[in-house]
Amino acid sequence: MHAIELKVIETKPSPYCIVTSRTIIRCGSDPIKREEEEVSLNEIGYDDIGGVRKQLVQIKEMVELPLKHPQLFKTIGLKPPRNILLYGPPGTGKSLIAHAVANEIDAFFFLINGLEIVSKSAGESESNLRKTFEEAEKNSPAIIFIDKLDAIAPKREKIHGEVERPIVSQLLTLIDGFKQRSHVIVMAATRQRNLIDPAVRHFGCFDREIDIGIPNAVDRLEILRIHTKNMKLDGDVNLEQISNETHGYVGADLASLCSEAALQQIREKKHVIDLEEYTINAEVLNSLVITQENFRFALNQSNASALREIVVEVPTTTWEDIGCSDHVKRQLQQLVVYPFQHPEKFLEFGTTLSRGVFLYGPPGCGKTLLAKAIANECQANFISINVLELLSIWTGEPEANVRDVFDKARQAAPCILFLDELDLIARDESGRYGGDAAHRVANQILIEMDGMSAKKNVFIIGATIGWDIIHPIFFKTGRFDHLIIIPLPDEQSRLTIFRVCLKNPPIAEDVDFALFG
Repeated sequence: MHAIELKVIETKPSPYCIVTSRTIIRCGSDPIKREEEEVSLNEIGYDDIGGVRKQLVQIKEMVELPLKHPQLFKTIGLKPPRNILLYGPPGTGKSLIAHAVANEIDAFFFLINGLEIVSKSAGESESNLRKTFEEAEKNSPAIIFIDKLDAIAPKREKIHGEVERPIVSQLLTLIDGFKQRSHVIVMAATRQRNLIDPAVRHFGCFDREIDIGIPNAVDRLEILRIHTKNMKLDGDVNLEQISNETHGYVGADLASLCSEAALQQIREKKHVIDLEEYTINAEVLNSLVITQENFRFALNQSNASALREIVVEVPTTTWEDIGCSDHVKRQLQQLVVYPFQHPEKFLEFGTTLSRGVFLYGPPGCGKTLLAKAIANECQANFISINVLELLSIWTGEPEANVRDVFDKARQAAPCILFLDELDLIARDESGRYGGDAAHRVANQILIEMDGMSAKKNVFIIGATIGWDIIHPIFFKTGRFDHLIIIPLPDEQSRLTIFRVCLKNPPIAEDVDFALFG
């Protein structure tokens, strides 16, 4: 079903009138064209969505093939896959994908907003669900898109009232019934799979769960090209450079970035625009060109929405800013920087890549600064977490906290994840500081590390005051494979520290740093 938009150009009497059942409405034969018409949701296709090529291939197989060519599945005796769960951070394009699928196969589109459909009145939410599914069946082929599924079917421990439980049962019944019908497909979206009631995920409601994650540099470039294809760009605009500098940005962030760059160009021309006039000089309009500097301004004004909850930074700390021995720097370059930057070379020789290293030594010796310098050298994002922040007395909370941190690290990839004071939860007597919660945090960290492949481009650096108090299980191959001591600074290191710390204040000529070192 496509909406037809009409514009009123004349009324009698003028200028106001009331439209009733007796009002005569005349439609002109020639539609009025807008000067700038954005693509509406009813016109979005696969080509209007960037950075999700692999995901679209899966979705086409599951949606288009069964609807357009059901005989393929009947011939080989296979029940066609039906329903799809899309998961990923807000702004990655889950809703756009659902709209594009409906438009490409010319199907009716029915939207169920999880936050809006839940009603406090008993039975009203279930009734609303049934009506939507019944309407979809009448207008098949149809796509039913459930946005924010976790609001309708949250985990049992997250349910605060009795309203949500009947909705989950009704949803399961409706989806199970519609799986037998060939022309209605249910698509749903959530930001995290683990927020959803396991009953919805484990009992065949959704045949496929597809990750719509944060785009990488190549995907971001594709998205930027889509958003700037109708923009007037200056020759100095380097979209590839912009894509490399927007770690963690999702599609919505990149769209906002392009808009801000365009607005900045308009702001720069405000001094030659007469705001009292209704028309703008053609010469001024022709001079409007979005420059690389406009994008640079927009970058300084924006940040990645998916990474706001956890502080993500691109460190400016370099090796020269740290007073540590050359031996330590060489170790870190060989064990961390080179494998992180060139994993394919190590994999060619059948080498198992390490996912982490331990830095150990007395407090104040620069372990955090070294981790930042590594991130700078690798041109990676940097996330620093004190493990005490992950502890909670509530069942399931510590594990969820760890999962969230690792999810953010994967989304921010390439990323260095720095876990400070790891000895507080990784000791042999790990219950000493946080009880059972500390033990669960330690276990979840190991689970996340074991599930992390080299392709994820995330490296974990743990910091501790001493390696001998850490449980041996953390040193298993593929976890924290290497121990690097960060000792108290020697004379040369102390000299470097003095010079770094005193490089900005005015220093008298007779000050001898060697004497203090």
